[in-house]
Amino acid sequence: MTGILRLEDPVTSVRGIGEAKALQLERLGIRTVEDLIYFFPRRYEDRRQVVPLKALVPGGPPQAFRARVVSVEHRIAMRNRKMNILRVCLSDGASVVWALWFNRWNLKNLFQTGMELALYGSLEPRRPVPELLNPEFEILDGDDPKSVGRIVPVYPMTAGLNEKWLRRVISSVIDEAAPALPEILPEPIVKKYGFLAPAAAVREMHQPGDEETFRAARRRLVYEEFFLLQTGLALRHRSSCLEKKAPPLTGAPDLVRRFRERLAFELTEDQQRVCEEISADMRTSTPMNRLLQGDVGSGKTVVAVLALLQALDSGVQAALMAPTAVLATQHAVNLRKWLEPLGVEVALLTGGLTPSEKKRVHESLARGTIRLAVGTHALIQDAVRFQRLGLIVIDEQHRFGVLQRKALNSKAGDEQPHTLVMTATPIPRTLALSVYGDLAVSTIRQLPAHRQPIRSVWIGDNRLPKMLRFLDSEIESGRQIYWICPLIEESENFDAAPLEFRYQKLCQEFPRRRVAMLHGRMNDKEKTAVMTDFAAGKIDLLASTTVIEVGVDVPNASVIVVENADRFGLSQLHQLRGRVGRGPYRSWCILYADPKNPEAEHRLDQFCSLSDGFAVAEADMRLRGPGEFCGVRQHGLTDFRVADLIRDGSVMETARRDAFAVVEGGEPQRDHPLLMKAVMARYGQMLDIVRTA
Repeated sequence: MTGILRLEDPVTSVRGIGEAKALQLERLGIRTVEDLIYFFPRRYEDRRQVVPLKALVPGGPPQAFRARVVSVEHRIAMRNRKMNILRVCLSDGASVVWALWFNRWNLKNLFQTGMELALYGSLEPRRPVPELLNPEFEILDGDDPKSVGRIVPVYPMTAGLNEKWLRRVISSVIDEAAPALPEILPEPIVKKYGFLAPAAAVREMHQPGDEETFRAARRRLVYEEFFLLQTGLALRHRSSCLEKKAPPLTGAPDLVRRFRERLAFELTEDQQRVCEEISADMRTSTPMNRLLQGDVGSGKTVVAVLALLQALDSGVQAALMAPTAVLATQHAVNLRKWLEPLGVEVALLTGGLTPSEKKRVHESLARGTIRLAVGTHALIQDAVRFQRLGLIVIDEQHRFGVLQRKALNSKAGDEQPHTLVMTATPIPRTLALSVYGDLAVSTIRQLPAHRQPIRSVWIGDNRLPKMLRFLDSEIESGRQIYWICPLIEESENFDAAPLEFRYQKLCQEFPRRRVAMLHGRMNDKEKTAVMTDFAAGKIDLLASTTVIEVGVDVPNASVIVVENADRFGLSQLHQLRGRVGRGPYRSWCILYADPKNPEAEHRLDQFCSLSDGFAVAEADMRLRGPGEFCGVRQHGLTDFRVADLIRDGSVMETARRDAFAVVEGGEPQRDHPLLMKAVMARYGQMLDIVRTA
């Protein structure tokens, strides 16, 4: 290395890293010196115990040992002339072992007879004698070896790199650049928790000395990651509260009262509590930002309708945005059924409207003659204007991404609308705090009394004929069936039955039944027509992709079959399961799958044993990881270097309290400039908080 390394320098500034190595490191997300410092090991190997050669057991675990070179042989493989083999005889004075390296011709002149090596590897039970294959080694020249006799980090790798080289490079960079790491945490927090200095924590993660110090280093780095994210979320929360005021929705509850009088059922205690939380939020001029989560069928829609009516009672407009045209259309149908008798016009705005229909809705919203709009992404197009938008309800928030609700917020002009986001995918608390940490959270856990329990089973091909007979008997009894496939058409890259093939087979199996097909490539009018017919009982069996996953409500449907169920996440299976059991009939979720490994079988067994959506969500996050579970991988909000949302939940809670206290208790930009610089670099664009700072 030449000169002094700075954290922001490209990796090519490090001695030994040229353009080729830089490209390989970039595949691991390493572009700068700072990236190298924070590229932590994926695991560690304890090589502190150096054993004699006689302790090596064929097929046993890797061991650290020392030996001298007795002889070196180099030859070309007989069957593959492109492969060269280096065979070295090693002895510790009491025992002898052979070590082999393949296609490492550059080692031929490196090993010399009598040279002492430090090695790490395991004996392969090969014939005629056990041998070491490609063991790690160092030449001992009086210095302590770096890869044996200590705890050794093991890093994620990519083609063209090797562990020894990367360990050496990272070690040298830590020596030179880590001391320059700034302390970004506020001093009172560092003192309160007794955190290690950044440089010491980073060094310990790469070169652990003992368990206690390593735990202290990890604790500091986990807290720091959570604290950065929570500071960003606190800034966004403060921005939404300070930038604009919301209209206080305090009108006389005429529509609310009349709607509740017409309900054919009583709200559950959870629904009542959540309604009160939402109503209290909306009565102030501080913009409500609340997440409403509840299991499928828990009654979130009724709660949302009461919030919408409170807005209309207060003289403002309201909007409900859904991720698909099918779900938006269903919301519009239900709202019209409930609200048109109360004199409320409900406008539907989707991409499938004709230009003249869109123009009429746009003009009516701008004039304020339509006060309630339901739609898809069409609601956030530039042409859409509201006279006075006071409340936004976003259904299935995770389908829109973390930031998309801001585009609809901007439709309110000089005011900030109250915002209620809903999800039927229950979110584990630690994940909610990281992805929706600037929102208050309301949770509905109780299911309405009329909800039917759903029996879940999984079957293989051997039980397909019996299942088909069962489906026919359900149709004969007047019930309807969903059959879900993961693909529309055959794919070379995906070993699963396509929808088109299954639809043809079902038509052959059920010639006397009304079978239809639904998928995402159909236009909005076609999809709406199919779902309207299914809801009206004109279709007995609907073969579909997951386009029906959320919100679709057909009380007469009693069975859902999910083909290739092992291809789905647990939470998605739970969403699909929620399409049945919505009426008074006993309902079934049948997972039709032929899993290829025990892990997949375990997942299906686990799903069938769980009925509570929150338990399913926790299990799903453990299996898939938080980013994939919640659909926020593209935003990087859950991409932590050290922290683990599952095991470090209590640290997240602590960091959140501290971060919100720092942001709300002063001027972070003035009081903590290094902290703010780090937050902006990591989360500024993701959370759209650059303006806030």
